[in-house]
Amino acid sequence: MIKQRIKQLLDECFATGVVNGWWPEEAAGRYALEAPKQEAHGDFATNLAMVAAGLARKQDPARRANPRDMAERLAGLLRRHTDLLASVEVAGPGFVNMRLAARVWQQVLPAVCELDETFGRSRAGGGRRVLVEFVSANPTGPLSVGHGRQAVLGDCIARLLEATGHEVTREYYFNDAGRQMRVLGESTRARYLELLGRPATFPEDGYQGEYIYDIARALIDEHGEGLVDAPDEKPFTAKAVEMIFADIRATLERLGIVFDSYYNEHSLYEQGLVDEVVALLRERGLVYEKDGATWFAASRLGSEKDRVIIKSTGEPTYRLPDIAYHREKFRRGFDWLVDIFGADHIATVPDVLAGVEALGYDKSKVTVVLHQFVTLMREGRQVKMSTRKANFVTVDELVDEVGADVVRFFFLMRKADSQLEFDLDLAASQSQENPVYYVQYAHARLCSIAKQAAAQGVSLGEAEAVSLDRLTLPEELAMLKVISLFPDLVERAALDLAPHRITFYLQELAGQFHSYYNKHRVLSDDADLSRARLWFCRALRIVFRNGLRLIGVAAPETM
Repeated sequence: MIKQRIKQLLDECFATGVVNGWWPEEAAGRYALEAPKQEAHGDFATNLAMVAAGLARKQDPARRANPRDMAERLAGLLRRHTDLLASVEVAGPGFVNMRLAARVWQQVLPAVCELDETFGRSRAGGGRRVLVEFVSANPTGPLSVGHGRQAVLGDCIARLLEATGHEVTREYYFNDAGRQMRVLGESTRARYLELLGRPATFPEDGYQGEYIYDIARALIDEHGEGLVDAPDEKPFTAKAVEMIFADIRATLERLGIVFDSYYNEHSLYEQGLVDEVVALLRERGLVYEKDGATWFAASRLGSEKDRVIIKSTGEPTYRLPDIAYHREKFRRGFDWLVDIFGADHIATVPDVLAGVEALGYDKSKVTVVLHQFVTLMREGRQVKMSTRKANFVTVDELVDEVGADVVRFFFLMRKADSQLEFDLDLAASQSQENPVYYVQYAHARLCSIAKQAAAQGVSLGEAEAVSLDRLTLPEELAMLKVISLFPDLVERAALDLAPHRITFYLQELAGQFHSYYNKHRVLSDDADLSRARLWFCRALRIVFRNGLRLIGVAAPETM
C-alpha cells in the first residue's frame, strides 16, 4: 500500500541516479526499504546508498565511492516529492530516512474502507500450490495441548497462505501402521477382557487412560463376549482407531480446523511405495545391510550419521515411510511442502530431507516448522495431570475451560520455536489483562461507536467530502501508520510462516486504540471532525476483524 508507493518512488530516483552516473545499475533490486525500529528515524529508511557504494567499489577499487555522498544525492531527489515526503535526512554511514506527509497517512482510510474484507489480502503467492501437513497425531489417544498448538499453528499458516494468493491443501498424515497400532490394540483387548471379568495381561508399555475403557465398553456393546477368543488384536485396533480418530476430528472442529485430505500411512505399504523407496535408494548405492538391519547411508548426503530404516525384525523405522510419504507429496504436483512438527522431530528432519534429495527431488521446496512444547500454568504452578482422558491435559479439556478463541490466540502468542507457558488464570479472566479479551474488546468498542453514530443520525458521507485532514493527533497518525502496514505484515507473516506476528500486531493496535478512546471523543458537536473520526474507526474495525479472521478468532460486535 503506502510502502509500495514509496518503494516505487525510490526505484524512480534510483533510475535517475543511474542515468546521471551516480551509482551502478547493478544495485537494482538489492537495496531495502524498511520501517525503522526507532520512531525518531522517520517512517521509512533505505540502505540504497551503502549498497550502491559497495558495488561501485567492487567494480572499480580505485573509484572513491562514498556512501554518504550517494545518500545526499538520493536525498536531494527524494526531497522534490513534497506531495509524499515531509522530510528526508541522511543518517549514519549512509542511511536515508524519510518522514511522510500527514495527508499520505490520512488517505489510507478510503482505500481500507473500499477494500473492506479484502484489505490485507494479496496475490503474492501467485497461485502456488502448497501442501501444509500438520497435527498428524497417531490415533492412539486424545489430542494433547502440544498437538493443539501444532493444530492452531498449522491452520493459521494455511489461512495466511490462502490470504496471500496460494492454493493451499491442509493434510493430516494418518499414522495407522506400525508397532504403536499393535500396542493400542493389545491395550484395548486387555481392557475388554478385564471388563468381562476374564484374565488379561496389560502391555507393559500400553496406553493408559479412561478412553481405552470407553473403547472396550463400545466393543462389549457391539459384540458382547464374541471377541474373547479373537486370534489377534486387529479387531480391537480397528475399533480403537475408529473411535479415537472420530474424537480427534471432533476436537479439531471445535477449534474451527477442517482438513482437506487425510493420507493413510498404511496405503504406503499396501501400494508397495515403501518397498519402491528402498529399491530406488539401493540402486543409488545409498542402502546397505549391517547387523541384520537395513541402513540408509544418510551421511553421504550431509546428515550426521547413517540411519536404520528396516530393523533386524523386518519392521521399518518411521524414517522410511516418512521418506516415501514425502516422495508422494512431490509426485502429487505441489510447489511447496510445509511440514509442521513438534520439536521432538528435530533429529529425523535432516534424514527425511536427505532421502527426498536422494530420490531426485528438490529438498529446498520443503519447509519444516518445528514448534516447542506447551506448559500449562495455574496459580504459578505447572498443571500436569488430566482429570479423565489420559496422563496429559487434552485439548478438549482446555477448550472446555477457556474457550476456542482463547486457546487459538494464546497458542500464537509466542514464536513457534519458543517454549509456551499457557497461563490458565489469565486465559479464563475477562479483563483487559487478557490479550484475547483486550483485542476483541477493541473491535466491540468500534462496533458500538458505529451504532451510536447511526442512532444519532451521523453518517460517514462520501470520502471526498470528509475532512480527513482533521485527523492530526499524534495518536491518530500513529495508528494510521500501523493500519497501512497491515497488508505488508500479512504477506511477510505468510511467506515466513509466522502467524504469531498477527497476534503481536493486533495487541499493539488494540493498546493504541484503547488509549486513544479513553482520551478522545469520536462523536462530538464538531460534525466534520466526527465524520473524519468515524472513517478512522471504520478502518480500524476492518483491520481488527480481518486480523482476527486470519488467526481463526471471532470478532464480536458486543461484549
